[in-house]
Amino acid sequence: MRACLAALGVSGLLLGAAIGRSQQNVPVPAKPAKGKIFAVNEIDKAPEKARAKSNPLANDPEASRAGRLLFERHCTECHGNAAEGGRHAPSLRAAEVQNAPPGAIFWILTNGIVRHGMPVWSKLPEPQRWQLVSYIQSLGVKPTAETVSLPTP
Repeated sequence: MRACLAALGVSGLLLGAAIGRSQQNVPVPAKPAKGKIFAVNEIDKAPEKARAKSNPLANDPEASRAGRLLFERHCTECHGNAAEGGRHAPSLRAAEVQNAPPGAIFWILTNGIVRHGMPVWSKLPEPQRWQLVSYIQSLGVKPTAETVSLPTP
């Protein structure tokens, strides 16, 4: 009983401190944007063993085409038709994704990012996951306003 009361007291103190902070106009740190930081953080979590895997379909021109069909069926709802991201998922055309090792992308596809809403695709046959990797890596980095140069007159 004493332990419960002590825990309740500590909870009350923490709640009171949180309320006090919000009333003092203390700035709250901004949430990181979904795009770059999100993609980098998730790619960096891939174990080294997974990162070291190479795509066995890397030289198969049909793999990218098959991957595109899989992407259209399973991924466009969140990542968008052009894989440029949306409200629910980051752009797969970001440099961080495009420069990631194929094994890291495969690991993310296999394990998902459930806390951010990306499902686990481990039940998708392994060759199809590699086809998705082929397609994702075939997209290339989307040029931004900063990287587009205007022609000189």
